[in-house]
Amino acid sequence: MQMIPHRYPFLLIDRVADVVPDKSAIGIKNVSINESFFAGHFPGRAVMPGVLIIESMAQTAGVLVVYTLGKKAEGKLVYFMSIEEAKFRRPVVPGDRLYIHVEKLRSRGNVWKFVCVAKVEEIKVAEAVVSAMILD
Repeated sequence: MQMIPHRYPFLLIDRVADVVPDKSAIGIKNVSINESFFAGHFPGRAVMPGVLIIESMAQTAGVLVVYTLGKKAEGKLVYFMSIEEAKFRRPVVPGDRLYIHVEKLRSRGNVWKFVCVAKVEEIKVAEAVVSAMILD
């Protein structure tokens, strides 16, 4: 919460671990039946929406950018730019602990690109390549 502006109900990572500046990070999301989106997705068979898994990837990437830039990131926001090659392998359900592995592919100026893989118990559940831009 110190590095990105997202707050409940749109803060989709609980913490970030294993940050290697300018290289990688792992976001962790404990998926709970109390999440507001489960009321409608889907009644009787709760499944975390794929778009929110992608958003958790983008939030983890945002933390990596801010952590890497340090003081240079003060007063700036990381904006999501693109999603490529998104694939969903298995549903994410209440009780799952989602590990979001983010690895920097490159950065040019204020544009950063990442390869992201989401896992539950070491099983790949989703993957995507995401881009973001840091702006004032």
